Amino acid sequence: MAERSGRAFNPFTATLDAQRRSFEAAADTVEKVEMGPEQLAEMASVDVGQTPSDVVYTENKLELLHYEPLTDEQHDVPILVIYALINKPFILDLQPDRSVIRRLLEAGFDVYMIDWNEPSRLDQHLTLEDYVDRYIENCVDEVCERSGQDSINILGYCMGGTMSVMYAALHPEKVRNLGLMAAGLCFDDTGGVLELWGDDEYFSPDGLTETYGNAPAEMLDVGFALMDPVANYVSKYVRLYDNLDDDDFVENFGRMERWLSEGIDVAGETFAQFVTDIYQDNKLYNNELYVGDKHVDIEQIDMPVLQITGEYDHLIPSETSKPFNEVIGSDDTSVIEAPTGHIGLSVSGSSHENVWPEVCEWYAERSEPAEDVEVEVDGADGSEGSDAAEAEQPPATADEDEDGIEADDADELVSVDGIGGTYADRLRETGIDSLADLATADPETVADATGAAEATVEDWIDQAAD
Repeated sequence: MAERSGRAFNPFTATLDAQRRSFEAAADTVEKVEMGPEQLAEMASVDVGQTPSDVVYTENKLELLHYEPLTDEQHDVPILVIYALINKPFILDLQPDRSVIRRLLEAGFDVYMIDWNEPSRLDQHLTLEDYVDRYIENCVDEVCERSGQDSINILGYCMGGTMSVMYAALHPEKVRNLGLMAAGLCFDDTGGVLELWGDDEYFSPDGLTETYGNAPAEMLDVGFALMDPVANYVSKYVRLYDNLDDDDFVENFGRMERWLSEGIDVAGETFAQFVTDIYQDNKLYNNELYVGDKHVDIEQIDMPVLQITGEYDHLIPSETSKPFNEVIGSDDTSVIEAPTGHIGLSVSGSSHENVWPEVCEWYAERSEPAEDVEVEVDGADGSEGSDAAEAEQPPATADEDEDGIEADDADELVSVDGIGGTYADRLRETGIDSLADLATADPETVADATGAAEATVEDWIDQAAD
C-alpha cells in the first residue's frame, strides 16, 4: 500500500477523514453565519424573475407568459421557451445580468415561456399526451396566432427539452427551429443520476405514485443534491460565510437558494412515464416512444436542431444529449458544449458571455423570412411555369461578391455546420475565405475574432479539415 507522511495511506479512512473535516467546517459555519442576520434578511428578500411579462393564455395550472420587448426591431419568428416540470422557471430569469430571457429579448426576439406551476392531487393522472399533445400544442397555436406565423422557434430546457422533442416529432410543420438546453434524450450507459433512477431493479415509479399521487418535489430535490452531498450541504455555506461582506454574492446566493427550495411536484402518471419509457427503456432515442396512440417518430424532426449542453453537467451529461443529433431526420444539427454544469448554463457569467450570444445568433440566422423561391406566372402563350424573378435576373457569376470574395468561397464557409452568414462574414474579415484557410486556422484567434466559443471553433476546423 502506498505510503504518505511515513504511514500507510488508506483511501477509505481518507474519505471518512475528508467527510469529518467537511462536517466540522459545516458546524463551524452555521455558528458563524448567525453573526450575519442582516445578510440573511437580505438573502430572504431578493427579487427574481424581474423581466416584465403578461399572462396571455391559461389552461388548468399552466400560464403562458409573454415578455415585453427590449428592442425596437424584432425578428418575425418568436421563441417559445418550454420549461421543465421540476422547479420554478425563474432560473431562466434569475437576475438582469444572468437572465436567459433577457438575452433573447436583447437579441430582438419576441419571447414567450410556459410556466407549468404546481399540479394538484387531482392532476396526478395527467400523462405525456396531456402535456405534449394538448398543453404544448395549445400554447404553440396561441403563439402562432399572436405572431401571424405558421411555425415558431422552440427552446426546451431540461425535461421541457425532452417534451419539446416529442412535440417537434409530432408536429414538425409548426417548429421552425428547435433548441434543446440540457435535454435528457439518450439513456444507454451515458451516466447521470437519472440513469440510476432508470434501473427498475431498485426504483419503481409506479410504487412512488401509488403512495404519493404526484412525485414530491422534496424527494426529487434530495435525490439531485445527494449526487454531491458535501458541495450541496456543506461547501457552499462555507463560501457564503467567506463572502458575507460581499452584497452581490449574498444576493446571488439568496436567489439560488430560493430557486432550489421552491420545488414543484411532478404529475404522478407523467413522472412514471418519463422514468419507465425515457430512462429505463430509452424509447425516445430508439424511436419506439408513443404518446397516447401516436408514434413519436424522431425521423420527422427535420428542422434545424441545436443542442446546448454542459461539460460538467452531472444531472444531464452531454452524452445523454449529443448522440440524439445522429438519429433524427434533420441535416442541420449543431452542438454548443459549455464548460459549466446543469444550472451554470442558465446563470454562470461565462455562459452569458459566450454561450447565449451564439445561441441567439443561431436562431437569428435561421429565423429570416422565407424567400419566395418560385413565382408562377402565365406566359405569353398562356402556359404556366415561368419564373418571373429568374427571367429578370442574369445568372450570378463567381466574382460578383461585393467584398471581392468569390461566391464559391462564401458558400464553402456556410457549408460548415454552425456557420451562418454572420459568422462567415466575420471569418472573411480575419482573412479566412475558404475551407482550406479555416482548416489551418488557430482556434483561439478565430474564437476571439468571431465571438464564438473556442470549442465551437475547433468543431468548425475539424469539419473543414475533413
